Amino acid sequence: MALLPILCYPDQRLHKVAQPVRAVDDRIRALIDDMLETMYDASGIGLAATQIDVHERLVVIDVSEERNQPLVLINAEITWMSDVRVKGEEGCLSVPGIYDGVERATAVKVTALDRHGQTQNIEAEGMLAICIQHELDHLKGKVFVEYLSPLKQGRIKTKLVKAQKAER
Repeated sequence: MALLPILCYPDQRLHKVAQPVRAVDDRIRALIDDMLETMYDASGIGLAATQIDVHERLVVIDVSEERNQPLVLINAEITWMSDVRVKGEEGCLSVPGIYDGVERATAVKVTALDRHGQTQNIEAEGMLAICIQHELDHLKGKVFVEYLSPLKQGRIKTKLVKAQKAER
């Protein structure tokens, strides 16, 4: 297993739309393991392949307190979304140190393949539902800051560009 570099906003590669995974094979399973290791190391609760510059429809999530209940979603599709919405504070491994309110559905139903290529149907609510929506947005090339006002987006972009320059 290996830690993978996470792209940081405003990197344009974060806006690339992911393609479906063609086969759930050893390459994908190795990528899943690397993504989980990367997510846990970064203290995240979700990671989309887009964030590591792999543009395939693959997401890993673990919202458990113990960090021992990984969820793998391959070629995931939301089949239902509740009408009830909640505005909650979100952060992102690709937008380090930034948190802001985003409105999301409180519950979703998702169909996806698991790490073995088997179809799974998931009903999620609360934090898991929000995390699924956030990560699937990444696969569409959308970062959570794009839900914010243009003014906030500009401030976040400026702050992160300055921080990235300072690191170099």
